[in-house]
Amino acid sequence: MEKILERLSDERGRGGKQEGKRRGGSGISRKELNAPHQSEHSSGGERTRLMAKQDQLVIPDNSMQTIKCVVVGDGAVGKTCLLISYTTNKFPSEYVPTVFDNYAVTVMIGGEPYTLGLFDTAGQEDYDRLRPLSYPQTDVFLVCFSVVSPSSFENVREKWVPEISHHCPRTPFLLVGTQVDLRDDSNTTEKLAKNKQRPMSSESGEKLARELRAVKYVECSALTQRGLKNVFDEAILAALEPPDIKPKKRCLLL
Repeated sequence: MEKILERLSDERGRGGKQEGKRRGGSGISRKELNAPHQSEHSSGGERTRLMAKQDQLVIPDNSMQTIKCVVVGDGAVGKTCLLISYTTNKFPSEYVPTVFDNYAVTVMIGGEPYTLGLFDTAGQEDYDRLRPLSYPQTDVFLVCFSVVSPSSFENVREKWVPEISHHCPRTPFLLVGTQVDLRDDSNTTEKLAKNKQRPMSSESGEKLARELRAVKYVECSALTQRGLKNVFDEAILAALEPPDIKPKKRCLLL
Protein backbone atom coordinates (compact mmCIF):
# COMPACT_ATOMS: atom_id res chain seq x y z
CA MET A 1 0.00 0.00 0.00
CA GLU A 2 1.90 2.94 -1.36
CA LYS A 3 -0.90 5.49 -1.11
CA ILE A 4 0.31 9.05 -0.88
CA LEU A 5 -2.40 11.20 0.66
CA GLU A 6 -1.28 14.77 0.34
CA ARG A 7 -1.42 16.99 3.35
CA LEU A 8 -1.62 20.54 4.39
CA SER A 9 1.59 22.25 5.45
CA ASP A 10 1.79 25.17 7.86
CA GLU A 11 5.19 26.80 8.11
CA ARG A 12 4.38 29.15 10.97
CA GLY A 13 6.42 27.40 13.62
CA ARG A 14 5.75 25.26 16.64
CA GLY A 15 4.84 25.44 20.31
CA GLY A 16 2.54 28.34 21.12
CA LYS A 17 1.31 28.53 17.51
CA GLN A 18 -0.25 25.06 17.46
CA GLU A 19 -3.65 26.46 18.39
CA GLY A 20 -3.38 28.96 15.56
CA LYS A 21 -3.01 26.08 13.12
CA ARG A 22 -6.24 24.53 14.28
CA ARG A 23 -8.29 27.71 14.44
CA GLY A 24 -7.39 29.18 11.08
CA GLY A 25 -5.32 32.00 9.65
CA SER A 26 -2.32 29.77 9.00
CA GLY A 27 -2.04 30.38 5.28
CA ILE A 28 -2.27 26.67 4.43
CA SER A 29 -1.99 25.73 0.77
CA ARG A 30 -3.58 22.69 -0.91
CA LYS A 31 -0.36 22.26 -2.89
CA GLU A 32 1.52 21.57 0.34
CA LEU A 33 -0.58 18.60 1.44
CA ASN A 34 1.57 15.54 2.12
CA ALA A 35 0.45 11.94 2.20
CA PRO A 36 -0.12 9.89 5.31
CA HIS A 37 2.56 7.26 5.68
CA GLN A 38 0.66 5.15 8.19
CA SER A 39 -2.94 4.12 8.65
CA GLU A 40 -4.65 2.61 11.64
CA HIS A 41 -7.98 0.82 11.80
CA SER A 42 -9.99 0.30 14.95
CA SER A 43 -13.09 -1.86 15.14
CA GLY A 44 -14.60 -3.44 18.20
CA GLY A 45 -11.59 -2.54 20.31
CA GLU A 46 -9.06 -4.32 18.09
CA ARG A 47 -6.42 -2.12 16.45
CA THR A 48 -4.27 -2.95 13.48
CA ARG A 49 -1.53 -0.60 12.36
CA LEU A 50 -0.87 -0.80 8.63
CA MET A 51 2.45 0.56 7.46
CA ALA A 52 2.97 1.79 3.92
CA LYS A 53 6.11 -0.23 3.28
CA GLN A 54 6.40 -2.67 6.13
CA ASP A 55 4.34 -4.81 8.48
CA GLN A 56 5.11 -3.82 12.02
CA LEU A 57 3.18 -2.72 15.06
CA VAL A 58 3.66 0.89 16.04
CA ILE A 59 2.70 2.40 19.37
CA PRO A 60 0.59 5.52 18.75
CA ASP A 61 2.12 8.81 19.86
CA ASN A 62 -0.50 10.40 22.11
CA SER A 63 1.29 13.74 21.93
CA MET A 64 0.35 14.22 18.26
CA GLN A 65 -2.04 16.96 17.23
CA THR A 66 -5.28 15.42 16.00
CA ILE A 67 -8.00 16.24 13.50
CA LYS A 68 -11.27 14.39 13.98
CA CYS A 69 -13.38 13.82 10.88
CA VAL A 70 -16.78 12.10 11.19
CA VAL A 71 -18.54 10.64 8.14
CA VAL A 72 -22.36 10.58 8.10
CA GLY A 73 -25.06 9.78 5.57
CA ASP A 74 -27.63 7.15 4.64
CA GLY A 75 -26.74 3.48 4.77
CA ALA A 76 -25.20 1.94 1.64
CA VAL A 77 -24.07 5.25 0.09
CA GLY A 78 -20.42 4.19 0.25
CA LYS A 79 -19.14 5.77 3.46
CA THR A 80 -17.11 2.75 4.53
CA CYS A 81 -15.78 2.18 1.01
CA LEU A 82 -14.70 5.82 0.96
CA LEU A 83 -12.63 5.38 4.11
CA ILE A 84 -11.19 1.97 3.25
CA SER A 85 -10.20 3.05 -0.25
CA TYR A 86 -8.55 6.19 1.11
CA THR A 87 -6.65 4.56 3.97
CA THR A 88 -5.64 1.25 2.33
CA ASN A 89 -5.79 1.97 -1.41
CA LYS A 90 -8.11 -1.02 -1.76
CA PHE A 91 -11.81 -1.29 -2.54
CA PRO A 92 -13.77 -3.66 -0.25
CA SER A 93 -15.24 -6.70 -1.96
CA GLU A 94 -18.50 -6.92 -0.01
CA TYR A 95 -20.97 -4.68 1.79
CA VAL A 96 -21.14 -5.01 5.56
CA PRO A 97 -23.35 -2.47 7.37
CA THR A 98 -21.37 -0.38 9.83
CA VAL A 99 -22.26 0.04 13.49
CA PHE A 100 -19.21 2.05 14.47
CA ASP A 101 -15.72 1.98 13.06
CA ASN A 102 -12.74 4.26 12.88
CA TYR A 103 -9.54 4.68 10.96
CA ALA A 104 -6.54 6.94 11.33
CA VAL A 105 -3.73 8.20 9.17
CA THR A 106 -0.59 9.97 10.32
CA VAL A 107 0.45 12.95 8.23
CA MET A 108 2.99 15.74 8.37
CA ILE A 109 1.83 19.35 8.61
CA GLY A 110 4.55 21.96 8.79
CA GLY A 111 7.08 19.26 9.61
CA GLU A 112 5.04 17.97 12.55
CA PRO A 113 3.00 14.74 12.75
CA TYR A 114 -0.77 15.00 12.93
CA THR A 115 -3.28 12.20 13.30
CA LEU A 116 -6.33 12.39 11.05
CA GLY A 117 -9.00 10.35 12.81
CA LEU A 118 -11.72 9.13 10.46
CA PHE A 119 -14.93 7.99 12.15
CA ASP A 120 -17.39 5.84 10.23
CA THR A 121 -21.02 5.83 11.39
CA ALA A 122 -24.17 3.80 10.79
CA GLY A 123 -26.79 5.52 8.68
CA GLN A 124 -29.71 3.28 9.62
CA GLU A 125 -32.49 4.63 11.84
CA ASP A 126 -31.80 1.91 14.41
CA TYR A 127 -28.64 3.80 15.36
CA ASP A 128 -30.08 7.31 15.53
CA ARG A 129 -29.55 7.47 19.30
CA LEU A 130 -26.16 5.76 19.31
CA ARG A 131 -24.59 7.62 16.41
CA PRO A 132 -24.29 11.07 18.08
CA LEU A 133 -22.04 9.54 20.72
CA SER A 134 -19.26 9.72 18.13
CA TYR A 135 -19.77 13.46 17.54
CA PRO A 136 -18.01 15.12 20.52
CA GLN A 137 -14.73 16.85 19.66
CA THR A 138 -15.38 16.63 15.90
CA ASP A 139 -13.39 19.11 13.80
CA VAL A 140 -15.13 18.50 10.47
CA PHE A 141 -17.99 16.37 9.11
CA LEU A 142 -18.32 14.68 5.72
CA VAL A 143 -22.04 14.51 4.90
CA CYS A 144 -22.35 11.85 2.19
CA PHE A 145 -24.97 10.90 -0.35
CA SER A 146 -24.83 8.67 -3.40
CA VAL A 147 -25.22 10.48 -6.71
CA VAL A 148 -27.35 7.54 -7.89
CA SER A 149 -29.64 7.62 -4.84
CA PRO A 150 -31.99 10.62 -4.94
CA SER A 151 -33.43 9.62 -1.56
CA SER A 152 -30.00 9.85 0.08
CA PHE A 153 -29.63 13.30 -1.49
CA GLU A 154 -32.94 14.43 0.00
CA ASN A 155 -31.97 13.05 3.40
CA VAL A 156 -28.97 15.38 3.49
CA ARG A 157 -31.43 18.25 3.89
CA GLU A 158 -34.08 16.39 5.86
CA LYS A 159 -31.92 14.43 8.29
CA TRP A 160 -28.15 14.70 8.23
CA VAL A 161 -27.46 18.42 8.26
CA PRO A 162 -30.18 19.03 10.88
CA GLU A 163 -28.68 16.26 13.02
CA ILE A 164 -25.09 17.49 12.97
CA SER A 165 -26.22 21.10 13.26
CA HIS A 166 -28.17 20.22 16.39
CA HIS A 167 -25.26 18.47 18.09
CA CYS A 168 -22.40 20.49 16.59
CA PRO A 169 -23.76 23.84 15.38
CA ARG A 170 -20.35 25.45 14.83
CA THR A 171 -18.49 22.56 13.26
CA PRO A 172 -17.79 22.88 9.50
CA PHE A 173 -18.99 20.21 7.09
CA LEU A 174 -18.46 19.22 3.48
CA LEU A 175 -21.17 17.78 1.26
CA VAL A 176 -19.81 14.68 -0.49
CA GLY A 177 -21.34 12.98 -3.52
CA THR A 178 -20.22 9.34 -3.67
CA GLN A 179 -20.32 6.55 -6.27
CA VAL A 180 -19.81 8.90 -9.22
CA ASP A 181 -18.58 5.93 -11.27
CA LEU A 182 -22.22 4.76 -11.39
CA ARG A 183 -23.51 7.94 -13.03
CA ASP A 184 -22.81 6.47 -16.45
CA ASP A 185 -23.54 2.84 -15.57
CA SER A 186 -26.36 1.68 -17.84
CA ASN A 187 -27.85 -0.81 -15.37
CA THR A 188 -27.99 1.81 -12.65
CA THR A 189 -29.48 4.52 -14.84
CA GLU A 190 -32.09 2.09 -16.20
CA LYS A 191 -33.22 1.20 -12.68
CA LEU A 192 -33.53 4.87 -11.84
CA ALA A 193 -35.42 5.57 -15.05
CA LYS A 194 -38.03 2.94 -14.13
CA ASN A 195 -38.84 5.09 -11.11
CA LYS A 196 -38.70 8.28 -13.18
CA GLN A 197 -35.45 9.27 -11.52
CA ARG A 198 -31.99 10.17 -12.73
CA PRO A 199 -28.52 10.49 -11.16
CA MET A 200 -27.87 13.68 -9.22
CA SER A 201 -25.75 16.20 -11.11
CA SER A 202 -22.73 18.05 -9.79
CA GLU A 203 -24.72 21.26 -10.14
CA SER A 204 -27.41 19.88 -7.83
CA GLY A 205 -24.77 19.05 -5.22
CA GLU A 206 -23.19 22.48 -5.46
CA LYS A 207 -26.57 24.18 -5.14
CA LEU A 208 -27.50 22.16 -2.05
CA ALA A 209 -24.11 22.85 -0.47
CA ARG A 210 -24.69 26.59 -0.87
CA GLU A 211 -28.21 26.38 0.55
CA LEU A 212 -27.08 24.40 3.59
CA ARG A 213 -23.93 26.49 4.07
CA ALA A 214 -21.54 23.59 3.65
CA VAL A 215 -17.89 24.54 3.26
CA LYS A 216 -18.13 23.19 -0.28
CA TYR A 217 -19.37 20.32 -2.43
CA VAL A 218 -16.98 17.58 -3.53
CA GLU A 219 -17.59 14.23 -5.18
CA CYS A 220 -15.64 11.04 -5.69
CA SER A 221 -15.57 7.36 -6.51
CA ALA A 222 -14.11 4.98 -3.95
CA LEU A 223 -13.86 2.35 -6.70
CA THR A 224 -11.83 4.34 -9.22
CA GLN A 225 -10.48 6.82 -6.62
CA ARG A 226 -11.50 9.70 -8.85
CA GLY A 227 -11.68 12.78 -6.61
CA LEU A 228 -11.02 10.69 -3.49
CA LYS A 229 -7.87 12.44 -2.33
CA ASN A 230 -9.46 15.84 -2.87
CA VAL A 231 -12.29 14.98 -0.47
CA PHE A 232 -9.88 14.55 2.42
CA ASP A 233 -7.63 17.42 1.37
CA GLU A 234 -10.65 19.70 1.57
CA ALA A 235 -11.74 18.18 4.89
CA ILE A 236 -8.33 18.85 6.44
CA LEU A 237 -8.34 22.38 5.07
CA ALA A 238 -11.82 23.00 6.51
CA ALA A 239 -10.74 21.70 9.91
CA LEU A 240 -7.56 23.77 10.08
CA GLU A 241 -8.93 26.87 8.40
CA PRO A 242 -12.68 26.88 9.00
CA PRO A 243 -14.82 29.49 7.21
CA ASP A 244 -15.08 32.94 8.76
CA ILE A 245 -18.87 32.84 8.69
CA LYS A 246 -19.01 31.82 12.32
CA PRO A 247 -16.39 30.99 14.94
CA LYS A 248 -15.29 27.38 14.79
CA LYS A 249 -15.50 25.28 17.90
CA ARG A 250 -14.99 21.60 18.39
CA CYS A 251 -18.24 19.69 18.67
CA LEU A 252 -19.57 19.05 22.16
CA LEU A 253 -22.41 16.60 22.78
CA LEU A 254 -25.52 18.60 23.72
